Amino acid sequence: MRFIIQRVQKASVTVDDAVIGEIGKGFLVLIGIAGEDTKEIADKMIKKLLGMRIFEDENGKTNLDLKQVSGSLLLVSQFTLYADCRKGNRPSFVRAGKPELAEELYEYIISECRKQVPEILVETGSFGADMKVKLLNDGPFTVLLDSAEL
Repeated sequence: MRFIIQRVQKASVTVDDAVIGEIGKGFLVLIGIAGEDTKEIADKMIKKLLGMRIFEDENGKTNLDLKQVSGSLLLVSQFTLYADCRKGNRPSFVRAGKPELAEELYEYIISECRKQVPEILVETGSFGADMKVKLLNDGPFTVLLDSAEL
């Protein structure tokens, strides 16, 4: 499982010219799910995500987490995080999880984030849809979490 976490001032997801998810300050998280991923792996990734201290404190040090800054989450599925570009110029996506598994785990991640941090806004994209994602990256500050490295 891979999460691309982008600290944002604002972000939104549009499908068919309608905004379906929108946040202010917080994390835009692009979520890639591999074929071997499980709920146990998702739990480790969620714990790491929600504990990520990448907001600045009063001394300018990245020391604060999402809850401490009253931030929000925008969770967007993105199978292309498992693009394999080693051969040729056309990426292969054979490592990406099958849609049924990926959607189940994506929905699980959403529900667990909402359950674990009910005080913050959790917005989403639409699984499998053609989405347009807009963001104002803050920093820029972008972190890659890969379950293979946790």
